[in-house]
Amino acid sequence: MNILAIDYGRKKIGLAWLQTGLDIVLPFGQIQTKRFKYELPKLIREERIDKAIVGLPLGLKGEENENTKRVREFVDVIKEKVDIEVEFVDERFTTVEAKRMEGSSSLDEKAAMLILQTYVKG
Repeated sequence: MNILAIDYGRKKIGLAWLQTGLDIVLPFGQIQTKRFKYELPKLIREERIDKAIVGLPLGLKGEENENTKRVREFVDVIKEKVDIEVEFVDERFTTVEAKRMEGSSSLDEKAAMLILQTYVKG
């Protein structure tokens, strides 16, 4: 199963990828948010992604907010374009953790990697 993690941002969307069985989370690039309606469905089809794990930005106490609403609307658009299973993962503090990570991947990719690692750990 191919799993894609998505870290939605107002300007860029970070991506990470995992193939079950290999169990290695890898950075998978980023997409300009203004182009996601075209690029993300294409990528999902071409890479045969079975499931998307999307970071859900909750408030410090776990409450939903405007950013949460924006991410849910983003997912609705994706699901209109491609038939894919989507699960949400609490993404609180992923950006802070991503800034501490070393490597040449973008901050957005690192955040997506952390989202996917959280999902895998269950």
